[in-house]
Amino acid sequence: MTSSVAVVSDIHGVLPALESVLAEPAVAEAELLVVTGDHTWGPQPTEVLDRLTALGDRAVLVRGNADRELLHLALGIDDAADADDLTIWGAGRLLPAHRDLLERMPEQVTIDVDGFGAVRFCHATPRSDEEVVLVDTRAERWVEALADLPDDVRTLVCGHTHMPFLRLVDGRLVVNPGSVGLPYGRSGAHWALLSNGAVTLGRTPIDPDELAAEVIANSTFPGIRAWVDDFLRSPATDLDALAAFGPRDGRTPGDATG
Repeated sequence: MTSSVAVVSDIHGVLPALESVLAEPAVAEAELLVVTGDHTWGPQPTEVLDRLTALGDRAVLVRGNADRELLHLALGIDDAADADDLTIWGAGRLLPAHRDLLERMPEQVTIDVDGFGAVRFCHATPRSDEEVVLVDTRAERWVEALADLPDDVRTLVCGHTHMPFLRLVDGRLVVNPGSVGLPYGRSGAHWALLSNGAVTLGRTPIDPDELAAEVIANSTFPGIRAWVDDFLRSPATDLDALAAFGPRDGRTPGDATG
């Protein structure tokens, strides 16, 4: 039984944001660190993978859809004609050890956590690494997404949508820690802590301009300045993100959520 688990998600190759979160006392003191996917698709993908693996057995890494897409491009499974410039560049940066790591990385794990029992950690939902469910997604869709979970798993921790939330779904607790590297709605690097039966949603303040400058100085991505302007200096708001993601959670105009 693990006494405490810190959770981070959606780092997206933003190494300075990850370093800031790892320096948080609550994160550093947690018995285990679980990273729920999308470590890559960002300006420092291999650097983030190297930093996470350097944590050794204390870190449990789950593969996200962006990691899968980068790996498949690197292995020639997917066609580069369908990929964006950052994915193509990132796939080319993967060394054999990175490819092996991503191939071996599980899509979900279950860990017994003190005060919670069996907790399932995944990227998006237990049935898909890219399914969209939101804090305001209707309950019926949530129930469908969680239908295959064993009865004894009463807590789900996921990422993917870059917005932190807690929600109850038919007696199960759902936790989304938000994003470390590309948060929507609020600046800073977001994380969560499961300890003593309680969930803490944490946020590490980060100055966007300082973060942008550090990323530009340390990334070799040719389009880094434009990427930083789009994703670090002008991130989507939570309302923008909900509006964009909403049609992907199965709702129709006029649907009641809850």
